[in-house]
Amino acid sequence: MAVFTMPSLGADMEAGTLVEWMIAPGDTVKRGDIVAVVETQKGAIEIEIFQEGTVERLEAEVGQDLPVGAPLALIRGAHEGAPQTPPPPAASAPAAPLAAAPAPSRPAAPPAQATPGPGLVASPAARVRAAELGVDLAGVTGTGPGGAIVLADVAQAAPPPKPADPRAEMRKAIAAAMAKSKREIPHYYLFHSIDLQAATDWLTATNATRLPETRLLMGALIAKATALAAAGVPGVNGHYLAGGFEPARSVHLGMAVALRGGGLIAPAIRDADSLTLDQMMAAMRDAVARARAGRLRSSELTDGTITLSSLGEKGVDAMAGIIYPPQVALVGFGTPRAQPAAQDDGTLAPRQRVTASLAADHRASDGRIGARFLADIADRLQHPEEL
Repeated sequence: MAVFTMPSLGADMEAGTLVEWMIAPGDTVKRGDIVAVVETQKGAIEIEIFQEGTVERLEAEVGQDLPVGAPLALIRGAHEGAPQTPPPPAASAPAAPLAAAPAPSRPAAPPAQATPGPGLVASPAARVRAAELGVDLAGVTGTGPGGAIVLADVAQAAPPPKPADPRAEMRKAIAAAMAKSKREIPHYYLFHSIDLQAATDWLTATNATRLPETRLLMGALIAKATALAAAGVPGVNGHYLAGGFEPARSVHLGMAVALRGGGLIAPAIRDADSLTLDQMMAAMRDAVARARAGRLRSSELTDGTITLSSLGEKGVDAMAGIIYPPQVALVGFGTPRAQPAAQDDGTLAPRQRVTASLAADHRASDGRIGARFLADIADRLQHPEEL
């Protein structure tokens, strides 16, 4: 038997609420099946399973708050037989009851104590809870012995709790994860100005013959160039775990998505280095739409091997990011701007340029490796037709 547990959906997750089961005992499951929906600070996440077999039983109930690692279900492997039900115990004659000595009589404990005020009676626990909730006992009808006010009466009279603000909870979780990252990861930072004129011209010419819904954005070119460069520089693409740095075999590019109303999430685009530009554009649109609808898969939050964040639409020149553990690098891009640049004939002409930044983990790479990575991104953007 294998125990399917609450997965960790990132360094900023400690627990989640089970909101839906999509399997039942007796169902057959395989790797990658969506089996449950869990609500976290990041929204409703579809949980995938990585065991194969038959659901023996469910270990958690809908609505239950569960910490990471808590049992969710028991999965019987394909080659395991069904567990045998043990035979019922043999019936035996009931043992003769032992004579019990009569207990000494004692006065019953009073169920409630009087509170200040004439005729008002409430249990000590009810009085403490009322003070915590700000409930005026004078307006509460008691249902306990002799009309005493008990805990249930206080709970009934208490005002409904204010609904939690998911965005505020997400910001708390992100802040905790980023503070931990800055404390534990030895960050180093590099910045590099990249010429985007060739990419801009190619993009303009390519989109001129396309329908609006099939046009490419500069973000797709930047994402593809970043993924290709990461594939060639293992020191920035992978995870730093308990055993040290583990380079990734593929590039699963986390795309930072700003959520409406606040908050940030970075679903991974799998095998980003192997996608065409059109596939990259479609994957980015899909990731943004589902992230803002709160319907991402658990693997999209855990598979990322490097993250790309762009604040270009906000008009900033550059950003210094914080690594999202267990990843070892985050690439940032500012806003492309027309800047004067020297031409071969010695004159100045405006050219589109953007500042790229790298936040990297010094345990997995160094400045020389990081510089090579940023230079590779810049070189690839000079030949957009090859992306």
